[in-house]
Amino acid sequence: MELLWHDLWDFFYSYFWHPMFTRSGYNAVNTVVYALTLGVAALYAYRYIIKPLGIKIDERFLLAVTPMIAFGATLRALVDGKVFPENPWILTPGIFITAALLFGPVLVLDAKLKRYPIITTAWGTALAIWANYLFVVHAVNWQPYELTILYTLVSWAVVLAFYKWKPFDRFYLYAVLAHMYDMGSTVVGIHYYHYHEVHWLEHYLVQWFGPFVYYPWITFILVVTYYIINGYVKDENERRFWYFIVYLLGLGPAIRDPAQLVLQV
Repeated sequence: MELLWHDLWDFFYSYFWHPMFTRSGYNAVNTVVYALTLGVAALYAYRYIIKPLGIKIDERFLLAVTPMIAFGATLRALVDGKVFPENPWILTPGIFITAALLFGPVLVLDAKLKRYPIITTAWGTALAIWANYLFVVHAVNWQPYELTILYTLVSWAVVLAFYKWKPFDRFYLYAVLAHMYDMGSTVVGIHYYHYHEVHWLEHYLVQWFGPFVYYPWITFILVVTYYIINGYVKDENERRFWYFIVYLLGLGPAIRDPAQLVLQV
């Protein structure tokens, strides 16, 4: 029995615990586990929180939730910048749990009190302002943000031109723009500042083809994801909730990565 526990700990340490603290990145095992966990969590959140509370997934919801995403992503960058000590609750993936615990009860209270989205937005905004104040105070070099904005604006122009030519669900457009922001920050970090890609599959793609492979690769994933969600999720509100999950996965890293560069992590 002792040997079994030792083997289990070695497995957990090698694939989950050690990568969390060393920024050595994702691997095939934790990538699959985290993806499945996020999927189950999203299903639970929609069926047992969003749907019973009658919350509509629209622009108001996006505006209410975005400040909390900004808070979590900035806080994660502040840990890498040594502003806060390393702690599993504010490292990836623990920061997702922490943000959910800070956000979920407030969202429920907001809906119960018939004040939604006022309380939710105010709470997330207050946390985001606090985290970004600390970020600005500890900033070292703003050039990475300038480059990120440049790359982002160019990619946004392409996306918006395509959207005007061939419109798709407007709510998914927000998700696509968030991922374009993420791609801009990632390309800048790797191409100009010699950062390395921490995601498992993308790490090999960047090694083989360079950082600009992100644009066709992520675009392909976004297109496939859109058609899968659009084809299999019939309820419009639930479908837009899954679009929101795609938005979350893009905007979080998009805020975190350039913040790390500015902090000179």
